[in-house]
Amino acid sequence: MERAIDSPRNDEPAREEDARALSLRWSARVSLTPRILFVNVFALAMLAGGFFYLDSYRSRIVDDRVRQSIREARLVAEALVSVPDDQRTDLALRLARATGARLRIYDDRDLPVIDTRTLGLRNFVLQDPDKQDGGQESARILDAIIDTVVGTPRAPLYREHRSGLNWPDVRTVRATTTGAATVWRAPDRTPVITAAAQLPHGGVVMTTNNVRDITQTVRVERFRLGIVLMIVSIVSVLLSLFLARTIVRPLRRLAYAAVRVRMGRAREVVVPRLPYRRDEIGMLARALSDMSLALRARIDAIEAFAADVTHEMKNPLASLRSAVEGLALVKDPELQERLLAIVRDDVHRLDRLITDIAEASRLDAQLSRAKFEPVNLRTMIAALIAGREERGVDRAIRLRLDLHDEGGTGFVVMGEGGRLERVIDNLIDNAVSFSPEGGTIGITMSRETDTIVIEVEDEGPGVPADAREKVFQRFQSLRPADEAFGKHSGLGLAIARTIVEAHQGQITAEARRGGVTGARFVVCLPVGEAR
Repeated sequence: MERAIDSPRNDEPAREEDARALSLRWSARVSLTPRILFVNVFALAMLAGGFFYLDSYRSRIVDDRVRQSIREARLVAEALVSVPDDQRTDLALRLARATGARLRIYDDRDLPVIDTRTLGLRNFVLQDPDKQDGGQESARILDAIIDTVVGTPRAPLYREHRSGLNWPDVRTVRATTTGAATVWRAPDRTPVITAAAQLPHGGVVMTTNNVRDITQTVRVERFRLGIVLMIVSIVSVLLSLFLARTIVRPLRRLAYAAVRVRMGRAREVVVPRLPYRRDEIGMLARALSDMSLALRARIDAIEAFAADVTHEMKNPLASLRSAVEGLALVKDPELQERLLAIVRDDVHRLDRLITDIAEASRLDAQLSRAKFEPVNLRTMIAALIAGREERGVDRAIRLRLDLHDEGGTGFVVMGEGGRLERVIDNLIDNAVSFSPEGGTIGITMSRETDTIVIEVEDEGPGVPADAREKVFQRFQSLRPADEAFGKHSGLGLAIARTIVEAHQGQITAEARRGGVTGARFVVCLPVGEAR
């Protein structure tokens, strides 16, 4: 099992793929509010297509009435020829009343011989639009607008003619002897249907009917559809605005807060967390809020780190400056040697401090790119102790290593060997600085199920309970009373904690067991797989 963090270069194809997946091309330049409105209005436009259906519905009704008018004209013709000539007038009046149409009969010279209107039956009367109320005028205007939109052909205006040859239906019947019909437009935009049929001996019968019921039926259905469309439009717009308000406004607030953070106003910006939102917007708000808090904490840490660095470097620099200035004034060789020793010591302190600062500042980035491999802690710690003994860095201190591996499974973890060695080395250095001369530093390593526990104990004064967390902060070293200032940078334990946590482990400071004096630092690391 190996953990590897991909470099930014390896993530570039994934980022490009995500960008392509989330791209919106032309609509990316449009705000969310008009986009939401457009989607809902588009659905309304589909509903408005019902007006086209009403137009086709009207056309089918008119076609049916045309065929019906032709059949009526033929039936009237058959009925008229079945009675004597002196009874045709009475029969024509009865048929006109029954059908609601105006009947006209033309002879072979196309002159009218019977006209039910002339006979006093006024069942065919066209409405004068100037005498109708405003509602009918509005309906006619709406009819004209919809007919123009849907592209309905405009029927010719109905006009009266005396001669039969002036009627296209009569001319068609004369030429073909079959029934014919024509749809006209009355002044009030209602349809007028004329139909003609052949009579024996050269005559033609023509019916005329103002079918206002077709227009009224279409207008009623159109009114109902308009009411539905209006209600749906109002509801859709309100829902669109509500949706835009619940999406766009929070996003704008988050974007505004993000811009203020980018402009360097992180301390005074409060990114809304929207705790009442349980959707993706709420998740985004809380993620941005956590990110801004983490950024603010990182900025504070950087500022504190810079202040601490400045403070820590002032002391050795002041000592170095004083020693250098004294060298120019002192002539005593013994005193000059002492000043040179101070200079060398201060330079060494500055070098160690700068090295630790550089490592602490780069540690997070380096660990994020590290590739972890199996590390045998037993071998590593044994080699570390042997190396320190060879160098003689702990002459006055005795190091003791105790191992507890009852199952015989070993002490292998996944990590970076050099960094883990630095953790143990820093803990030993810290223990050495607090241990009395001739004291013993105990290193105990044991395995508990899937965790390896490393304990480093010393016989020093111990760590006060209220300072056991502070010692892991940068430049928060609790120096022994007899130690010269600057011998330790105060970064060792902070570096150790950063490394341990990067290995998914924990490090804590505790008191020694049994009530004896001293400090105990405990490192817990997850078990890895041995190769």
